[in-house]
Order: sequence, then C-alpha cells, then structure tokens
Amino acid sequence: MKITPEEVQHIAALANLRLSGADIERYTQDLEEILSYVDQLNELDTSGVEPMAQVLHEGNAAQLRTDEQGRSFDQQTALRCAPLPGEGHFKVPRVIER
Repeated sequence: MKITPEEVQHIAALANLRLSGADIERYTQDLEEILSYVDQLNELDTSGVEPMAQVLHEGNAAQLRTDEQGRSFDQQTALRCAPLPGEGHFKVPRVIER
C-alpha cells in the first residue's frame, strides 16, 4: 500500500508530533512496509481458524498472575502523592486542544 508524506504528516499531527523531513521520509517507508506485510497476512485463508477472545488464554485459565492481598493502595493513599488530586480522582492537564 502506498503511503504519502502528507499522510504521515497528518498522522503525526493527530498524535501531536513534530517530525523532521528525514523522520517523515523514514516513517513513510516504515508504514509502507508494515501495511504491505498486513496485506500479505490478509491473503491467508483463516476460515478454519476459531476466533480468539483472549490471546493470553491457554485452555480454560488465563495466564495472569493472581492478585496479592495487601499490596494495593486505598484511594486516599494513592491520591496523597498526586500532583493535582480532586474529587477523588487524579486530575491531569489538558493535552488535546482541538
């Protein structure tokens, strides 16, 4: 799939990134290679493959660690170190201006 430098600039703008000319050129090539590989994968016949709801699932047990009691913070303790706590939540500065 062909990607243009303008499309890379648009994607960068959506991510609030400033790219140099060399970066745009490199990412254009990288994205083309990635999308070409995805096109190759789309050619595979997966009609006989069962869909997976959980990639970490093996058998009937997810491969996740068990929670350890006493290793978590209550809300007030967690918020005590927050630079901007408020109304029981972490407040963060606005990053999207559009």
